Amino acid sequence: MRKFDYGFLDNGLLPANLVSITSGICSLQTAAGVRRSQYNTVFTELESVAKVQSVKSSNAIEGIITSDQRIAQIVNQSSAPLNHEEAEISGYRDALNMIHTGYEHIGFNIKDILLLHETMMTPSGDPLAGRYKQTDNVILEIDQYGNKMVRFRPIPAAETEDAMEQFELAYLEACSNSNINQLLLIPCVILDFLCIHPFRDGNGRMSRLLSLLLLYKNGYDAGKYISFEEQINRNKDLYYDALQRSSGGWDTNSNDYFPFMQNFLITLHMCYKELDKRFAVVHGKRVTKTARIEATVLESLIPISKAEICLIHPDISPTTVEAVLGKMVKEGKIKRIGESRGSRYIRNG
Repeated sequence: MRKFDYGFLDNGLLPANLVSITSGICSLQTAAGVRRSQYNTVFTELESVAKVQSVKSSNAIEGIITSDQRIAQIVNQSSAPLNHEEAEISGYRDALNMIHTGYEHIGFNIKDILLLHETMMTPSGDPLAGRYKQTDNVILEIDQYGNKMVRFRPIPAAETEDAMEQFELAYLEACSNSNINQLLLIPCVILDFLCIHPFRDGNGRMSRLLSLLLLYKNGYDAGKYISFEEQINRNKDLYYDALQRSSGGWDTNSNDYFPFMQNFLITLHMCYKELDKRFAVVHGKRVTKTARIEATVLESLIPISKAEICLIHPDISPTTVEAVLGKMVKEGKIKRIGESRGSRYIRNG
């Protein structure tokens, strides 16, 4: 039987890079808290955009896809779901709304975890909404030739209820230990949840909802304004690699949490960095709109589109963004990749 114990986080022997990332997150979190009172309208706009991106990306990771227009209509509840996929999307919207509006009153316990799952899965008519799996499941991997192989065997169905109880108790014990940094504890808990895989369907989406729940409850709310799920989706190969590395040996209590912890914290740090870009300042004053657009493109590690820049800076008009991008291309600062609506921009050289 898997033993749940987070005591290793109390020994102080943590990799230096994790300590550095954690410190960076805390610094950016403080800055974001100060800005929220100054730029409440901008934060409200960012939350609205991020909610749509979160619903879209978390479902897209699981292969549940529809058009951006339909995603926005479903999230904003201006249209009812038209098919099974859209019903699943609306379920994630409902569960995400529960966390956004009431995370203070939602506990990380079996009762509330089952309630979140029920909320997420009921719109699609899942008969096991809010109930544990009733048959054993496995996580498959398909190679380049289409051959299937078992990558991981989660907790058997018959042991799931007991495992979840032990899991909850271990988390509560770790929370009561003042020597354990909660920001380091959260990814360990999420990894264990994924390895238990308590539900027949929806485990991946639940893991992202629970990530947000625990982050919000501990004061790390960047995911409200910069989609945490979108950052995972953008770099899902790295996410799945970290998950695979950290789940190896999990059933014998010999797994290494650190790869998953690092990926989780880097993802959160990216959210805070993206949020920070929205409020770039020089000598205490906000820089010009042109400078903010230029910095967004020049600091991006991957090609970025005009639409993505507009989402990053909702107070800047698309016309202004387009004008600045055109000027930067002419000056040779950036290069354009693709044509028309598919164009993306990246630093030149």
